[in-house]
Amino acid sequence: MAGHSQFKNIMYRKGAQDAKRARLFTKIGREIEVAAKLGSPDPDSNPRLRSAIQAARAANMPRDRIDRAMKRAAGDGDGAVYEEVRYEGYGPAGVAVIVEALTDNRNRTAADVRAAFSKNGGSLGETGSVSFLFDRAGLIRFAEDAASSDEIFEAALEAGADDMVSDEEGHDVLTAPGDLHAVREALEASVGEPQAARLVWKPQTLVPVGDEPAAVLFRLLEALDDHDDVQNVSANYDVSDEVLARLAE
Repeated sequence: MAGHSQFKNIMYRKGAQDAKRARLFTKIGREIEVAAKLGSPDPDSNPRLRSAIQAARAANMPRDRIDRAMKRAAGDGDGAVYEEVRYEGYGPAGVAVIVEALTDNRNRTAADVRAAFSKNGGSLGETGSVSFLFDRAGLIRFAEDAASSDEIFEAALEAGADDMVSDEEGHDVLTAPGDLHAVREALEASVGEPQAARLVWKPQTLVPVGDEPAAVLFRLLEALDDHDDVQNVSANYDVSDEVLARLAE
């Protein structure tokens, strides 16, 4: 197991806090609804639903919004039926991008995602066109103050995790996809409830990106992340701290 990595640099998040929070609540609510419909409405017997509710709590999502999502899953709502779809393509500088969405209108979402790519220096490809550049992995996220990095490292090792990454924002424990929920339960017993536990796309290698393409790439990732149907965006880019500082000026 490694004590550090660049995994924290595969996702981009931005925005004014109020708008970001509203979008996040919409995405989490949709995930709760889908998870409850696809499995048991009891979080104790539905790992996906349990993870979604944990994410809602970590985001300080109001309890009434969680309850409304559960009621919609039980048939008390607008009756929208969401399906999981995945889009793959390339952004500026040859960066590979995977977009995971929950949508009630595949045509609309596909058109919107394609437009985001084309308007921001990218191109949408076929399913499978970039996913071979990533590994599927489980990710369990703990807040920075949940425990020390050494304590989480030891607990993760004992629980059978594959890797552990710590930075100033928190601790990420990586697992094999099939081990995600077992490792999460073991860590809950020793460390406490995580902020999130979900499957992710982990890049096999990272693509260095300079100033100009990075600015365009971030606009692409921002446009994708702003879409209500988009749940997760993964990309194999590596932007240095120096470039980030210049872009922030």
